[in-house]
Amino acid sequence: MEPEAPAGQAPAAASKLSEAVGAALQDPRRQRRLVLVIVCVALLLDNMLYMVIVPIVPYYVHSASEKPTLASKVCVTTLPPPTPANASADTVNTSESSTAAMPARSTAQPQNPTDNEDVKIGVLFASKAILQLLVNPLSGTFIDRMSYDLPLLMGLGVLFASTVMFAFAEDYATLFAARSLQGLGSAFADTSGIAMIADKYPEEPERSRALGLALAFISFGSLVAPPFGGFLHKFVGKTAPFLVLAMVSLLDALLLLVVAKPFSAAARARANLPVGTPIHRLMLDPYIAVVAGALTTCNIPLAFLEPTIATWMEHTMAASEWDAGIAWLPAFVPHVLGVYLTVRLAARYPHLQWLYGAFGLAVIGASSCLVPACRSFAPLVVSLCGLCFGIALVDTALLPTLAFLVDVRHVSVYGSVYAIADISYCVAYALGPIVAGHIVHSLGFEQLSLVMGLANLLYAPVLLLLRNVGRLKRSRSERDVLLDEPPQGLYDAVRLRERPLSDREGAPRSPPGPFDACEDDYDYYTRS
Repeated sequence: MEPEAPAGQAPAAASKLSEAVGAALQDPRRQRRLVLVIVCVALLLDNMLYMVIVPIVPYYVHSASEKPTLASKVCVTTLPPPTPANASADTVNTSESSTAAMPARSTAQPQNPTDNEDVKIGVLFASKAILQLLVNPLSGTFIDRMSYDLPLLMGLGVLFASTVMFAFAEDYATLFAARSLQGLGSAFADTSGIAMIADKYPEEPERSRALGLALAFISFGSLVAPPFGGFLHKFVGKTAPFLVLAMVSLLDALLLLVVAKPFSAAARARANLPVGTPIHRLMLDPYIAVVAGALTTCNIPLAFLEPTIATWMEHTMAASEWDAGIAWLPAFVPHVLGVYLTVRLAARYPHLQWLYGAFGLAVIGASSCLVPACRSFAPLVVSLCGLCFGIALVDTALLPTLAFLVDVRHVSVYGSVYAIADISYCVAYALGPIVAGHIVHSLGFEQLSLVMGLANLLYAPVLLLLRNVGRLKRSRSERDVLLDEPPQGLYDAVRLRERPLSDREGAPRSPPGPFDACEDDYDYYTRS
């Protein structure tokens, strides 16, 4: 009988462990922390997949065009974004004798890609943002109607399929399909993930802190992916970086299934709760339009510099591809610093979010104007750090502002409003890889940098129109009123309007703002 005791105790121990894990998952605070981890991993995965092909895809494109030579097989651990389609045809040298005479350059890219290959690379990089831009209006509406967990699970599944397709791609068509498929997955995963954070953290400063953490994961994924991909591609094999990312996406999806249970009866009940404001009506909201414009403007310098700065550095300061690659790495520190400072300032002075965004636009504008004046490596790194610092200020200040605007002016469902934010990003990153090289070829790198910097400097005062947003009174949820409990997210916040002013008929309304003159037109369009 004695040997049977441990065998009988094992199921009991497993049952107790399962009950303990289940109880932990039912705790709202622990559950939303796990949700935050899941979303951050999903954003990290998406941005690593976006950038991990930087040191790999030129080799793929070149090998698809012709048989790869010895020079085209040499790899590195890092590489700058693809060069624009303005390289001189005189630099192309495909003879074996000339290649052998040249010093071996550590790059996964062919020694001197042709103009046609540069165009292919630019289109490949832009295809993800273009499809994401087209799908976002539909994904935002779908997320509003289906809750956040199921679209996030769908997005992770599509990202998994895209990553596996990348791993075994052998030609340009397959690469293009995989890249476009990633855009489809990102339209669901990114938008639903950010919206889920806004819903799970309805109060400040927790919301700004959680969104800031998500932005830090986005930045980390973008910066660490090129050396990660180049290292595994060189020492393990071309499929290694993609298979690792595919495994991460699968594990993240499984964790989401355990925590959120998107196919449970409770999840189906959540899908029947109030439907959010349609995306076209949100686009007509002047405050949201100002924020969306700021998000697009602040990301244009980064999206346009990434594919062009490597060639400019080579011509201006005789920089190698290694120098162009590591020039972006120090920018991670000021980006995280910008997120941290904005979160801390927003906790103490939440009504000044517009000012943090305006200051960030000014920093971006000044940094973009200084880039063409740099003639050595160190000043250029400082300028790029200022650029990423300003982007962190704008993103961290304005992403929570979008959720706040929905809370006080619309229904507190966040899928469509963060689809608008994603559209704002995609506009910049869809144009950058395709248009930037042609602009540099026609006008010059200096003129491009100055125009982008001037655009940010001119847009900074526009954020003054948001200065009264902080005076809008945030409404409390029904649960707050009846049970005096904090909202738990997942559409728990059905807002009861509490406005400090009333019109002549006694109806509540918001404090006066800079858009009062167009409020009547806005109400007309939203009622129609």
